[in-house]
Amino acid sequence: MKVSIKNNAQGGFTLIELIVVIVILGILAATALPKFASMGGDARYASLNAARGSLSATAAMAHAKYLVDPSVAKALSLTVEDTTMTLNASGYPVADLNVAAAAGLKDGIDYKVYTAHSVATDPPVATNTISLVPNSIVGTTTATTCYVSYDPTTSPPTIKANGSATNCN
Repeated sequence: MKVSIKNNAQGGFTLIELIVVIVILGILAATALPKFASMGGDARYASLNAARGSLSATAAMAHAKYLVDPSVAKALSLTVEDTTMTLNASGYPVADLNVAAAAGLKDGIDYKVYTAHSVATDPPVATNTISLVPNSIVGTTTATTCYVSYDPTTSPPTIKANGSATNCN
């Protein structure tokens, strides 16, 4: 009769191998973390550019309607998305909460709309203009360098995303 001898050695990782893998993963995580941590500023700045585009499209649409519809030109008023915008003599929306709402940037939802500068953490707001700040930075010093401004006193209006990915961190 033939007797077989079983090998009792078990397969698997040693404790040293597991510790080495954990250390390597820790080093990789520590290297990657700063890259992901700075993405907030990039996202806020991209959001500002989207808001700038929305305001620009709304102003252009209102001006086009002003040019082709005599009743809008006479009334200097236009209703968009259940929001009535007042138009200036050039046919562009005046700077108020309504132009931001018509652009889909309602005050207090994603952005805070400023019509005046009152405290040190508010963005600069010139006369007859508005500034919009992402809600995530309202009341911080970052709001003074990361905002969108809408100035209808020029024709066409000046709409600018102020800041950068670094300023919006």
